Amino acid sequence: MEDINRIKLVLVEKKRTNKWLSEQMGVTPSTVSKWCTNSSQPDLSSLLKIADLLEVDLRELIVREYKSYLLSQENNK
Repeated sequence: MEDINRIKLVLVEKKRTNKWLSEQMGVTPSTVSKWCTNSSQPDLSSLLKIADLLEVDLRELIVREYKSYLLSQENNK
């Protein structure tokens, strides 16, 4: 199965843990673990909250090559 979200990678980049995210979101650590392994996906409102908590653009959580994406957008201006 292809990875749909990048939550695990962004947590690592932001030096945050699954436990921290589960506490902030009010969900079980098991739920966050499923999101991080892409065995289930958060709904859109949860993704928006995760993006806010991690202080990232929502697209950073779902676009596979986000940095390449940003560069391509910059080059297209």
